[in-house]
Amino acid sequence: MTRIIEGTELPAGTRVAIIVSRYNDNVTERLLEGALRTAEKRGIAAGDVEVYRVPGAWELPLAASAVAHSRAYDAIVCLGAVIKGETTHDEHINRQVSDSLGQLSLRYSLPIGFGLLTVQSLEQAMNRAGGTVGNKGEEATEAALEMVGLLAHLPEVQG
Repeated sequence: MTRIIEGTELPAGTRVAIIVSRYNDNVTERLLEGALRTAEKRGIAAGDVEVYRVPGAWELPLAASAVAHSRAYDAIVCLGAVIKGETTHDEHINRQVSDSLGQLSLRYSLPIGFGLLTVQSLEQAMNRAGGTVGNKGEEATEAALEMVGLLAHLPEVQG
């Protein structure tokens, strides 16, 4: 019979770092609330969650790198909101942050929940921060925690 492995159960004492951008804080605070709510719902003790605030989305990868390097957490959740302006500035930030976080996750074999909103308007951002499209902070946290549970079932690579 085929064995199906999912990350629904978390190891005891799972620790999570949430890194949240202060820029567009009317949006990111709602993402943070969703992330904290999800961690609590999944049984993570409040003392096992730490929140780090950074100036903007651009700073998320550096903070995530430092947190990953510490090896003190089982997962990282990065939250931010980049809203399209009159220039292509947003495209450069979105691409670099996305690529950097993906590379960090692979380098450290560490789940990094991607909660960076890349939207065209404040309305779209609010809809994704607890509005009509849900809360992407919740979703990013849930995905990271599911991966923590899944990785706990995988053999460690020796090498």
